[in-house]
Amino acid sequence: MKQIIREHLVDCSDREVFCFSLTCPECGTVWKSSPTRFSKAREKPQSESKRIIFETLYQREQMQALTRALDEAVYHFNLCPFCKRIICNNCFLICDDLDMCRSCAEQFQEDGEKVSCVGQMNG
Repeated sequence: MKQIIREHLVDCSDREVFCFSLTCPECGTVWKSSPTRFSKAREKPQSESKRIIFETLYQREQMQALTRALDEAVYHFNLCPFCKRIICNNCFLICDDLDMCRSCAEQFQEDGEKVSCVGQMNG
């Protein structure tokens, strides 16, 4: 699941903050990961060697932020087993036999509750 989400994540990072987003194809809602500040965001490298070090550090921290974003995203999105789209919890239904997105549920004439509602009722 994380690999599929990773393929759909958009990198919204800049030189100071790492952030990733994912858009639900069902409703168009854009989810953004928690922003993470680059540890050297306000520092200017004083030499070419430091610039290379900062660039390598940036890449490492960006990968760490991506891993955290993926960990976050799995709590907000699901994979529809029919249309294979990554769907937000508001558009993903818990059905009697097999959970699916709203569009597929409508097509198969299935009823269900939104994942977000199920979590709120149990929480």
